[in-house]
Amino acid sequence: MTTRLLSVDPEYPQPDRIAQAAALLRRGELVAFPTETVYGLGANALDAAAVQKIFAAKERPAYDPLIVHLHEPQALHTVVGGPVPALVWRLAERFWPGPLTLILPRGRAVPQTVTAGLETVAIRVPAHPVAQALIAAAGLPVAAPSANRFGYTSPTTAAHVLADLEGRIPLVLDGGPTRIGVESTVLDLTADQPTILRPGGVTQEALAALIGPVRLAAQPPTEEGAVPAPGMLPRHYAPHAHLVLFVGPSLAAHNAMQRRLQAALQAGKRTGVLLLEEDRALFAPWAARARLEFLGAETDLAALAQRLYAALRRLDQEGVEVVLARAVPSRGLGRAINNRLQKAAAEVVRLED
Repeated sequence: MTTRLLSVDPEYPQPDRIAQAAALLRRGELVAFPTETVYGLGANALDAAAVQKIFAAKERPAYDPLIVHLHEPQALHTVVGGPVPALVWRLAERFWPGPLTLILPRGRAVPQTVTAGLETVAIRVPAHPVAQALIAAAGLPVAAPSANRFGYTSPTTAAHVLADLEGRIPLVLDGGPTRIGVESTVLDLTADQPTILRPGGVTQEALAALIGPVRLAAQPPTEEGAVPAPGMLPRHYAPHAHLVLFVGPSLAAHNAMQRRLQAALQAGKRTGVLLLEEDRALFAPWAARARLEFLGAETDLAALAQRLYAALRRLDQEGVEVVLARAVPSRGLGRAINNRLQKAAAEVVRLED
């Protein structure tokens, strides 16, 4: 299969180009497209055969459910079973379109291929103009996980999509780099208390300010079997390199990272380091021997999130064997960043003062 790359204006997508992609979706084919979080790999969510192509292209296990994307909240009735709770409309008014996914009862029109056999379905309304235009033009709900090989670092550019899926899908809409850079927050509204299953682009604090207490779920069991939402498997978002994450006070993390960096270099390992701007002076002595990737300042968590996946992919492209990183403050978007780093890590080093 030849994969075609079609550039679209990220703010004012050309209708004729969107129409080409929408026609593919209606024919049961796959289209990769940008959202505000990461690039998604879309198929008609109501067509089980089309959805199965997503799993084949990504080599994704059938027990990992997909998110259904809608053009507008008013389309909820097409994919939700039963009346839509008032709480959903409150959240939709504040956060949709945007990076919030809601877990709700599955409507009968949604194939269980989408939900991994669960009687719940994950739904969101994306904010990116290209995603909005595509779903509207297709006239159907679109199931779309991230447009990458399963388990690997998510794509934030069209080039990332091609690196993973060229020859596996017919079309990639190139709308430039994504704005948020980490996936949506997944909020389960079928639990006794609203529960975040995956932290993401909408923070726990923002949700709690609107609807009251919001619980953060513990990691689900590691054995295979349907997980309640995408991105909840213990190993995910991972680079090819061996990522070591240091969790703890910054001074202890710096010292442990420097020791590990020196040991890796002495062992002849090509080593990269994900660094915050505050770490620049501490790691300057290794600049000639290690690959240093600066994500930005600790005070700008949005910039760190936006740059994270691209930095991990650059290190992979350069043949780095080991990547060292430290956790960021666990607040706001920091929870999403740390979640992705922990799932991407082959090794987590927990430190005390």
